Amino acid sequence: MASMQDSEPMHIDIVSDVMCPWCYIGKRRLEKALASVPEIPVALRWLPFQLDPTLPREGKDRQTYLSEKFGGAERAEAVYEPVREAGRQEGIPFAFDKIRKSPNTLDCHRLILWSRAEDAQTEMAERLFRLYFVEGADLTDRAVLVQAAEDVGMMSDLVAELLPTDSDMEKIQKDLDRAQAIGVTGVPCFIIDERFMVMGAEKPETLAAAIKHAHETRPGDGAG
Repeated sequence: MASMQDSEPMHIDIVSDVMCPWCYIGKRRLEKALASVPEIPVALRWLPFQLDPTLPREGKDRQTYLSEKFGGAERAEAVYEPVREAGRQEGIPFAFDKIRKSPNTLDCHRLILWSRAEDAQTEMAERLFRLYFVEGADLTDRAVLVQAAEDVGMMSDLVAELLPTDSDMEKIQKDLDRAQAIGVTGVPCFIIDERFMVMGAEKPETLAAAIKHAHETRPGDGAG
């Protein structure tokens, strides 16, 4: 007889930041992994991480940021080349040269949190990744975020009302603290069934193997 576990989807928490290119690559690889194990039902949940919590709320000029972080555009270019190549392999046309501002992503994380009510977190994450890495949009611009909300079918007028407030900022901070407390030191980080942690944009095969293992070892799944 099938256990209740068989019909309940297994949760995968994706800890990520929308200004992290490896998180975008990791999303693509997770999608490939899930496509390879269609028999395992999963429910995705996106959780926040900040690559650079020191960024001001209004963001920082991109060239200034790269200069401070990498010591100049040339060094940054060398760092980003393997990212571009990995992006090409996953069908992501990274356009780093279009980015004018490095954003503080707290408002993006609130948007992803709010999109959960519409079951649109994955679509929202994709939209924000694309806006930033492909279109070079300013993710600190509230008008950009309101439009993103509309793009994924959220109530954009409500989002426009909430963004200038501190609504759910405390919740985001708690989630950020929790990620740190459980040992998330880099993103993307995939927490499978609240038991297994895969850190980094691992290959689809690695992710699929971890998902299979988690599914096969779910508590209550053993034969009676």
